[in-house]
Amino acid sequence: MRLGRPSFRLAAVALSLALSACKDGGGSGDAGAGSGTQAKGPAKMGAALSMTGAAATYGQSQKNGLEAATEEVNGSNSLQGIKLELLVEDDATSKEQGINVFQRFINTDKVSVIIGPTLSTTATAADPLAQQAKVPVLAISNTSPTGITDIGDYIWRDSLTEAQVVPGAVKKAKAKIGFKSAAVLYGNDDVFTKAGYDVMKKALADENVTVVDTQTFAKPDRDFSAQLTAMKGKKPEILVISALADNAAAIVAQARQLGYAGPILGGNGFNSPGFIKNAGPAAEGVLVGTSWNSASTAPANQRFKELMQKRGANPDQFSAQAYSGVLIVAEAVRKAGYKTGRDDIKGGFAQVKDLDTPLGKFSFTQTRDAQHEPAVQQVKNGKFEIVE
Repeated sequence: MRLGRPSFRLAAVALSLALSACKDGGGSGDAGAGSGTQAKGPAKMGAALSMTGAAATYGQSQKNGLEAATEEVNGSNSLQGIKLELLVEDDATSKEQGINVFQRFINTDKVSVIIGPTLSTTATAADPLAQQAKVPVLAISNTSPTGITDIGDYIWRDSLTEAQVVPGAVKKAKAKIGFKSAAVLYGNDDVFTKAGYDVMKKALADENVTVVDTQTFAKPDRDFSAQLTAMKGKKPEILVISALADNAAAIVAQARQLGYAGPILGGNGFNSPGFIKNAGPAAEGVLVGTSWNSASTAPANQRFKELMQKRGANPDQFSAQAYSGVLIVAEAVRKAGYKTGRDDIKGGFAQVKDLDTPLGKFSFTQTRDAQHEPAVQQVKNGKFEIVE
């Protein structure tokens, strides 16, 4: 079943654009370099986002970022008459639905590039379809250190992995707080949260922090009192948690209710205003590594925040990564000589270097992963603030 397709779709159409016939529905025709508005067709971007399900708070932020950037690029007319066309579909935070969405994008919509899906778990199931069909994928929030870009050479991402963010967060948190022991809690039924735990475990060991207890949970869980009571009984100097935003908020709130007053360090799943809203006062002081430096005064970041505020949306890491993803697609079209075919965009990705984005100067590594500076933030007065 198609989930809300008309309400999620944003089609950018240039009324004055003279389009010649496309060679195929995937926009694989040539565009004459330096030929002004002579383009074979739009660059179709199919975005598979978690608009419903456990990761819905991230999906809405991503949709806001994608739409803002698409409007910005199209309004600037910086692609020699080529327009970006954004098609958003709900992956429902589900492997099965993610596969269905990818199949529609590949075979029916014949998109030039797929953006998403929101979670690494869904990506591990859906990305192989795109790899087999030779459709480039740009992951904007898949942070599992393995199992994403190693699917194949058509899979790219602008999201830093947990392995690129968590070690720095642990190191900075230790320098700030001075803890020597930790208890760790993680979701064991999700690729992302399990990968986050693996990185946390190594990062703590590298900083000579003793893990006094390790507990697990599953996404459907709502009562974490047994795990938290066991962890609290071991008297850790910090709690380290890898969880999606909804679980994270409940865990932090219940930890405070049970009397744990010490510091808490969260993984990438905490990077959402939804976590702060749902955890309430319990979120105060929580530390988390992030791919987005919200305090950056770089023009690209300031412009992004301005556009988000105009849309009435709170800018966060997920909208920043999504917004940056569209800028990266646009840059790939330029690098490809203003061509919008699937292989054109794949080849263009390989040439993206030091691109100004809200994430900072962005480049891809040789393994098609993101390369830019991470940061650490802390909840203060109900908002994330960068820890210097």
